[in-house]
Order: sequence, then C-alpha cells, then structure tokens
Amino acid sequence: MPVPKGSTLDPDRTRAAIVRTAEGILYARGLDGVGIAELCAEAGISKETLYRHFGSKDGLVRSVLEARSDRVTRWLARAAVDAGDEPAAQLAAVFDALRLWYNEPGFRGCAIVNAATQHHTAPASTIAARHLGRYLDLFTAIATRAGAANPGALGRQLLLLLEGATVVADHLEGPGAADDAREAALALLSNAAKQRADNSC
Repeated sequence: MPVPKGSTLDPDRTRAAIVRTAEGILYARGLDGVGIAELCAEAGISKETLYRHFGSKDGLVRSVLEARSDRVTRWLARAAVDAGDEPAAQLAAVFDALRLWYNEPGFRGCAIVNAATQHHTAPASTIAARHLGRYLDLFTAIATRAGAANPGALGRQLLLLLEGATVVADHLEGPGAADDAREAALALLSNAAKQRADNSC
C-alpha cells in the first residue's frame, strides 16, 4: 500500500491493513473466489509484500480467520459480561448480539465455518475447531453458573443452537432465527436449573 513521502513503514500496521482488506473480500466471495493478484490490487500492495508478511495465500487466510475468530469470540464474551451476573441474562445477551449480526448488510453466515466447509483441511479446519471450542467454553461457563447438572452437555446443546441459527439466518430466515434460538436456549437453561433443584430436594 502506498506510503506518504517522508513517512516510515510500520510492518504491524501494514500487516493489519492487509488482513482487514482481505477479510472483507474473502468473506464476501469465499476462499476460492479471489486470487492473489486481486487481493494485492485491492490492498494496494505488491505480491512481494504479501509474501513477505504471510508467506502464501494460505498464510494470509490463516491470519484473516484467526483475527476474525478472536474478534467475534471477544465480542460475544463481552456481550455476556455486560449483561451482568445472571446466567439467563448472559445467555440472552449472546443471542441478542447474534441477532444484530444476522441483520447486518452483507451477512453471509460464519466466516470461520464457511472457510472450513470450503477447505476441510488445515488451516481452516483447525481454526474452525478452535473457534467452535471457544463458543463451547462460553456456553459451558454460563451453564456452570446456572447450576446445570451437566454443564458440558448443556454447553454443546447451546452451541448447536448458535450454529444452527447462523445457518438458518444466512440461508432462510434472517435475524428471526436468533430470536427462535434465544427462546430455545433460555428454555434449556431453565430446565437444567430446575432439574438440578429437583435432584437436590
């Protein structure tokens, strides 16, 4: 990307700018929908610059997916924290945040899962497993705070709701999918807490 005369190159800033540009293009068109030459043209860089920072297109894809995973999981975790200490409120906040995302122009589902579906090999598959694992950790923690007898199982059920809602929102129903998933998630959480209370009587 062009550097104003007299300024100095900042490798971290250049790398971050390339990742931001590539993320938008790859999300809209898929991993195979754009080549190196077009990515470089959009970012305003030479192929040599891309290879210097990422080694290859796969290296760029890895950086893009890792950055997006970090950002999305932090965003949902923050939504839960900002909702307060009540597990039901935290869970509702996660699905409320998803509804906003599903309603964004250009929403095309989960970029991480989309990438792993296109290329069921590393790095996409490895990053997708890590990404889903972070969601599972978030939901399992909420289930634990709610007193679920089996937080791991409930966490997996909630993860299935999130991923299912994301697919349905992309291909069928839009943001209403988040509302349906939210209702089902809260029912699961309430039922798990009730079962724990009944078993302790």
